[in-house]
Amino acid sequence: MTKIAQPDHPIHDLLTRRWSPYAFDDRPVSKDDALALFEAARWAASSYNEQPWRFVAALRTNREGFERILSCLLEANQQWARHAGLLALGCIRTTFSRNGKPNRVALHDLGLAAASLTFEATARGLYVHQMAGVDLDKARQTFNVPDGFEVATGIAVGYRKPEEQITGDYRERDTAARPRKPLHEFVFDGDWESPAAFLD
Repeated sequence: MTKIAQPDHPIHDLLTRRWSPYAFDDRPVSKDDALALFEAARWAASSYNEQPWRFVAALRTNREGFERILSCLLEANQQWARHAGLLALGCIRTTFSRNGKPNRVALHDLGLAAASLTFEATARGLYVHQMAGVDLDKARQTFNVPDGFEVATGIAVGYRKPEEQITGDYRERDTAARPRKPLHEFVFDGDWESPAAFLD
């Protein structure tokens, strides 16, 4: 199964190879790989170097920890995420530690950390599927998330299942094309929705 992106302009091959499968193989993710993924997240950029991200994470080999995270996903996500080798919840600190003021870019910085994790995973032959479908209240209660922090996303990491073993809806999803908006629809200059001059 090939889902390599076909960009309009040359980009790094890690970006073209990254995609988010639903059908994960049951192979475990190693401790060394897990350490490398979160080390990559650790070195992401953040406003004032606040590093507002926090992760609750467990390898599938840690059945209790893995099941606790899995239980916080919405049911539709639980169906496929249970086969991943690692599950995590991405969380943010909502205020700056330096002055206690609201950190309006904390979600942006979590996204940067998750992207770094994702590209390290891709370099290691792993796949990452990020999720909005999380029961945020249950996650907060399950993991005793303190005031001043919010659970934001779910993350599944693992090996993709061979195409010949994928059935049902997951096969259709995992073999579908990867459409993307053209640059002129989201890169502007001057007036809103006026394509940037360098796009010509």
